[in-house]
Amino acid sequence: MKKYLLFSIFCLSLLTTCSKVPITNRSQFTALPESQMIGMALQEYQHFVDSTGVVNNSSDAQMVKRVGSRLATAVEKFMNDNKMGDRVKDFKWEYNLVQSNEINAWCIPGGKIVVYTGILPVTQNETALAVVLGHEIAHAVARHGNERMSQGLAAQLGGVALDVALSNKPAATRNLFLTAYGVGANYGVLLPYSRLQESEADKLGLIFMSMAGYNADEAVPFWQRMASLGGAAPPEFMSTHPSNERRIKDIQAYLPKAKSYYKAQ
Repeated sequence: MKKYLLFSIFCLSLLTTCSKVPITNRSQFTALPESQMIGMALQEYQHFVDSTGVVNNSSDAQMVKRVGSRLATAVEKFMNDNKMGDRVKDFKWEYNLVQSNEINAWCIPGGKIVVYTGILPVTQNETALAVVLGHEIAHAVARHGNERMSQGLAAQLGGVALDVALSNKPAATRNLFLTAYGVGANYGVLLPYSRLQESEADKLGLIFMSMAGYNADEAVPFWQRMASLGGAAPPEFMSTHPSNERRIKDIQAYLPKAKSYYKAQ
């Protein structure tokens, strides 16, 4: 079984693309073209917002749009300055607040951002919201979801050609997308980000929020508040973004570099 899985992953890797993750320059292999990921993301995003209560014309909704817009501008500048503008060239940014007690937020390929009202009592302020959205945008820009989907496809579909697998098993592919990006709340166990992916998103997110004019120091108390919510039934956001003492110390160590990118607004 182990040999078959290794062979399947090898076959799948022949169809992948190789790129470098911003900041760390880690080589990453993704099995799905980003254009296909963006198309899939748009479809799921539209389905989600159509079936969920979007909050409009409230001060919180305006805050979400304000933070999202400032971060989007910072992200595009950072990526273009570092000759990685291709990672966001097809992003059509949108920022929505949805009515839900769930403690969650996400950004999917293409720049579609959703914040749940349930996370606002934890963020408590606009700067902490920038911590969350900077982190989520970083996952999308770093294509971590594509990596997680690629791993899932390798395990579930084996050496079957991707074009055949994706056309013949759309339900399996859709479920992988939903679990990889945390879209919705009723699709089973979410795929947790690896420690390495979380570290990359922390670093990128801190830089993005600094460039957007937010104080990155707010990341420490925010993640401390998230850590305090752990227990027998932690929120869904914690299942994919575990907060612990090691993580907080790593953030503290990176703050001086991140804050060097600060641009007053």
